[in-house]
Amino acid sequence: MKSGMKLFGTGLILSSLMFLGTAANAADIKSRTVKFAFQNTKEHPQGQGAQKFADLIAAKSDGKIKVRLFPGGTLGGDVQTISAIQGGTVEMSVMNAGLLSGLSKEFVVLDLPFLFNNEKEADAVLDGPIGKHLTDTLPEKGLIGLGYWDLGFRNVTNNRHAIAKADDIAGLKIRVVQSPIFIDLFKALGANPVPMPFPELYTALETGTVDGQENPTKTIELQKFYEVQKYMTVTRHVYNPQLLFVGKKLWDQLSDDEKKIFREAADEATAFQRGISHQENIDSIAALKGHKVQVTELAPEEIEKLRAKVQPVIDQYSAQVGEDLMKQMKAEIEKARN
Repeated sequence: MKSGMKLFGTGLILSSLMFLGTAANAADIKSRTVKFAFQNTKEHPQGQGAQKFADLIAAKSDGKIKVRLFPGGTLGGDVQTISAIQGGTVEMSVMNAGLLSGLSKEFVVLDLPFLFNNEKEADAVLDGPIGKHLTDTLPEKGLIGLGYWDLGFRNVTNNRHAIAKADDIAGLKIRVVQSPIFIDLFKALGANPVPMPFPELYTALETGTVDGQENPTKTIELQKFYEVQKYMTVTRHVYNPQLLFVGKKLWDQLSDDEKKIFREAADEATAFQRGISHQENIDSIAALKGHKVQVTELAPEEIEKLRAKVQPVIDQYSAQVGEDLMKQMKAEIEKARN
């Protein structure tokens, strides 16, 4: 009898183990490797967010899905990366959301100068109906949006002179991102804008091909632009949300279980990335001063002069975005401020 009970107990244990094993493998998850390309270094908040996402994907898929990171623009600039993802040779990226205006014109709303006062406002708007509306325009263009990350407010550096007044930007040759609104923005400020891919920027500054550039402070620090730039002015002229996205070619191959893993990992990585980016952009101002960069804070009246200079650009691109979306954007920002 005891022997029979032992056999019965052993059978129960084996059955339980088999059930647990079956349950663990019940999720429809295939082994695959995903290429994730981005422009900044692995130490940058962008790179740290990408690593967090990769780690979460590995954990949630029990190691079946591996996200391979390609930092520093090693697979090309942003425009090339978008094309590669649409074609399926790269699967993922995170980049300035406004760059997607070439695919969906409404994304240009996120590059409007002086749109947000702070990161909290931006996060609230991007996590709401505006952010969803924009990402809903992407699937037909071959992309799936997974979340908005933070790059920070953009500031101007240059090698020729300190910018203490709005008019001091005039005549400077400034590298800008490859987007029409940035070209028009710096033309309005009297500069000579030079659009070029980010991986080419350090050499262009070093050789004097351009006098300066504009980026958030953490990007300026980690790219070591302080080695080839003497002056930085805190202009905060554009806030840069970034979009984390995956190619539709990959997305359509994923099972519902795999899509759930990607969305959960994206949500967790987004919260992590925003937190470190907000703080590190503040800390980087002191770091740049430590590298002998002369940092100038513009007086409020000079910021207002900048706003006045770029108002025609704001009007031009607001018209392209459309009255309805602009009304909704203003309403969402106002809600975030109250």
